[in-house]
Amino acid sequence: MSEPVAIAVFDTNVLVSGFLNPHGSPGQIVEWLRSGALRAGVDDRIAAEYNDVLHRPKFKLPVHDVRLVLRRILDLAAWATVEPAHMARDLPDPDDAPFVECARALNCPLVTGNLRHFPARRIKPVNVVSPHDFLATLT
Repeated sequence: MSEPVAIAVFDTNVLVSGFLNPHGSPGQIVEWLRSGALRAGVDDRIAAEYNDVLHRPKFKLPVHDVRLVLRRILDLAAWATVEPAHMARDLPDPDDAPFVECARALNCPLVTGNLRHFPARRIKPVNVVSPHDFLATLT
């Protein structure tokens, strides 16, 4: 019997970093998402942000590779239904709310390179971790 696949919500900055530097922790996460060893927790808002940000010309990411990997990530994703009880309020950046809300709805960690954007007192009970710390829990 195989082990269950870990699910986490990944802030967009983790995917961007993973594409830009495939040798770091975010790069390992992107590879594991692509291979199905991990599943991303998403909703329509997160999927749209991934698509928008990863295709921005300033990152100069290979469009074909981004399309393939993003399609794979979203095909394997755990799709969240966010209920009013999961709504995040009073975050330093309101655009981060979908990530907290999906992590609450799926009862999974939120992985980000911007820990300060997610103050613990405002996002309880979501566990927010860095890419490095997230990978350390898996290995």
